[in-house]
Amino acid sequence: MPTEGPCYTVVFEDNTETPSTQELRSALEKGSDDDKLETLRKIIVSTVNGNPQPTLLMPIIQYIMPSKNKQLKKLLHFYWEVCPKYDENGKLKQEMILVVYVPPSDLPHSQHPNEYIRGATLRFLQKISRDAELLEPLIPTLRANLEHRHSYVRRAAVFALHTVHREHPSLVPDAAELMQTFLAAESDASCKRNALVFLANVTLPRAVEWLRGVWDGIVSMDEGLQMIVVEVARMDCAHDTTHRPKYIRVMFELLGATSHAVKYEAATTLTTLTQNAAAVKAAASCLVTLAIKESDNNVKLIVLDRLDTLRERHRRILDGLIMDVLQVLSSADMEVRRKAMSIVLSMTSGRNAEDVVLFLKKQLLRTQEQDFDKASEYRQLLIQSIHVLAIRFSEVAASVVHALMDFLGDSNNPSALDVVAFVREVVEKFPALRLAITEKLTNTLMNMRSGKVFRGVLWILGEYVEELDAIEMVLGEIRKIIGEIPILAAELREEEGSSLGEEQHDEGNVSGTGTGRPRVLADGTYATETAYSVSSTRNTESSKTTKPPLRALILGGDFFTGAVLAVALTKLVLRHDKLTSDRAKANSVRAEAMLTMTSIIRVGQSKFVTAPIDEDSNERILGCIQSLSELNDRQEVNEIFLKDSRAAYAQMLGAQEKRAAEKKAAETVKENVIQVDDLLTFRQFSKKSVDDAVDYVEDLGKATGAGEVREDFISNLSRISQLTGFSDPVYAEAYVKMHGFDILLDVLLVNQTSNTLQNLCLDFATLGDLKLVERPTVYTIAPHGFQSIKATIKVSSTETGVIFGSILWDGPNLTECCVILNDIHIDIMDYIKPAYCSETQFRSMWTEFEWENRVNVSTKMTDTREYLKHVMKSTNMSCLTPEGAMSGDCDFLSANMYARSLFGEDALANLSIEKTETDAIVGHVRIRSKTQGIALSLGDRITMSQRDTKPPL
Repeated sequence: MPTEGPCYTVVFEDNTETPSTQELRSALEKGSDDDKLETLRKIIVSTVNGNPQPTLLMPIIQYIMPSKNKQLKKLLHFYWEVCPKYDENGKLKQEMILVVYVPPSDLPHSQHPNEYIRGATLRFLQKISRDAELLEPLIPTLRANLEHRHSYVRRAAVFALHTVHREHPSLVPDAAELMQTFLAAESDASCKRNALVFLANVTLPRAVEWLRGVWDGIVSMDEGLQMIVVEVARMDCAHDTTHRPKYIRVMFELLGATSHAVKYEAATTLTTLTQNAAAVKAAASCLVTLAIKESDNNVKLIVLDRLDTLRERHRRILDGLIMDVLQVLSSADMEVRRKAMSIVLSMTSGRNAEDVVLFLKKQLLRTQEQDFDKASEYRQLLIQSIHVLAIRFSEVAASVVHALMDFLGDSNNPSALDVVAFVREVVEKFPALRLAITEKLTNTLMNMRSGKVFRGVLWILGEYVEELDAIEMVLGEIRKIIGEIPILAAELREEEGSSLGEEQHDEGNVSGTGTGRPRVLADGTYATETAYSVSSTRNTESSKTTKPPLRALILGGDFFTGAVLAVALTKLVLRHDKLTSDRAKANSVRAEAMLTMTSIIRVGQSKFVTAPIDEDSNERILGCIQSLSELNDRQEVNEIFLKDSRAAYAQMLGAQEKRAAEKKAAETVKENVIQVDDLLTFRQFSKKSVDDAVDYVEDLGKATGAGEVREDFISNLSRISQLTGFSDPVYAEAYVKMHGFDILLDVLLVNQTSNTLQNLCLDFATLGDLKLVERPTVYTIAPHGFQSIKATIKVSSTETGVIFGSILWDGPNLTECCVILNDIHIDIMDYIKPAYCSETQFRSMWTEFEWENRVNVSTKMTDTREYLKHVMKSTNMSCLTPEGAMSGDCDFLSANMYARSLFGEDALANLSIEKTETDAIVGHVRIRSKTQGIALSLGDRITMSQRDTKPPL
């Protein structure tokens, strides 16, 4: 089978105005030069986008080739480069013989005076280099063009000879001598570049010999020529060479080249030539400079990836460059910042931790003082990074914790939540800082506005405030942020006072009607809104904004925060009762705490709140009231409040540290698995791995898919889909192969009749985000004959796709016959991979994503843990809930799962199940994603997997 043609580019094509083949043919035959020019342009765009229009090749030869229009002739040469020149069997099409030999052909043997046409024709010859009989008469002309006065023709002739020699070395037997002579006489840099490429691929020693004569002039060479010099050095050093020291010196000099591409290639090549610390550091410094100065964000990411790879091999050598890497954070792109920050965190050690944290603190202040794009995201990244460093290096924790606590009142909720998580971990791991931190938190309570922030801070204060004076100080601040209690009575008095003021205001006005304007009510009808009612509403809203922050949250319906406040008050009162000897004071504190909790419940059942108190919060607060009322009777309850809660948090931190240590160990100790039948390089007595040097051959293999794991025969058989029945005139089956972002269909057609099937066409169509790349081709199948057809389908998102179609052919008396194909359903699991994210990221995405699919659990399984594993396996999702949180014998289970598609789509899932008294599992799985397709697809997958579950034995 012929190899698939390369794709040179992708050009936007307006599908709304795509003309038919007949319309294009008519325009080529009868149109003016301008019409032909536009038609040929449309054909070229259609060809490079995967629709080659093979039936238009002959009209182009007939009506475009004879034209003398220069623009049309230029466009025609573009068409010769991109059009299909070989048939399905790999043989040159007969029409291309006309292009080559029939006048008015522009091939080099005609010696066209226009240098552009001559050069473009030489480029065309590179595309038909497989036919020796066709090219043999043209070899003298190709050689003659090496001496043409225009460099454009000369460099095209060099590559034309290179292509001919690669396919048919016998046609140019003296290629090495020819190119060596050409290099010695040539002055143009681009021609030298092409000739050196040719020479290096034909005979590397001659290319090295030419380099030896120009060692001192390499630095001043053209960019393209310098790139090839780097490539030749890399090729020569792959073998045992004596020129390695000179190559290293040249690479050092090229690190200062003006071209960024040359700098990058020189830096990566230098690290393959030597592992010397000075060389590695110089290469890394060059990469850092490129990451800072390069404007293209994609290039920045590539350079940072290479720098990260270099850091993994030379961990301590590059630590001195950490302050330079921090300069990359000046980029405006968040992806570049995240990548640079990841490298910085991995390079930070005890020697430079303080400098790094100081720089990050300055950047954090900059996000407050200056308003720029994505400042909130950048602030969140900085806070998370400082969190990691402060926990890892205890000596810097004290210097940053107070600075970060200033962000607790930040309007950007995620940043404030990150600060809370950081402070909570610091007070647990560093007992010496608890007193100062809790005092700072107490003083900043009035500045907080978010319920989530309040919940985290109240938990910290309730858990770690242990001094008598500090407890009383916290209780005093809580009184301020909640305001006058009982809350309900205070709100009633305030309402009565405002209504009295309104009555006095109405009595003092002459006109009681006021001006009005139409207002749309909830049911869609119109009503008149007076100026007085607008004023009253505004006064109510302004009164809410002037209320203490925690009181405003409770009146707004946030009773979860109220329940957390009740728990914090309970812990503080229990601890206060143990520390104080003044029983009257202790009873007063306890009574005030119970009154605060009771008032939260009472106001939650009144008309003053946005939403009534929920049952869970109500039960939780009542439990705290009962615990305080039985303070001295049930000591085990006191132990639960004062010890078990902190122990659970310490256990969670231990599980996180264990997981992080396992991940770091897996990254540090990379096992190099070598098979027993692998070849040994006796020169080294060990197999050279990628860890020692960048293996460009292996990189190329991965890029082309050569490094993929090959599936076994049984796995391949499972991917075969039967498209038609055995009794149909044409039997069809397809082998479905997933390859990256493509679906490859290898369809086998069998003619089961005794007639020849003419003009047979296999027509596919798709549903979902699938796109057919090739258009159908017409075939003729002999009686009981076979035909293999390949089709490629592009996938653009993780959505359940369906491929359907039909087989059409001409029957007797030119009647059209048709067989409808069975549908092929695409398995989205091939595009979904397990992934991990933090709890904060999960909750943020859960709130952000709008598409949700709820799947009810219906299974014969009886073990909740086994059902979780079953769902994870069937959806390719990872479990984010720690193992310790799911341990123990319990009849209910809740777990968070996460996966990421190859297209960068995030998929979240929450499993909530319970085992009933009959051992049946009930519950649901909630799936959320940014797009509807992946949520529905995963839901269908879970539903199908539940049908396949078998009952326990």
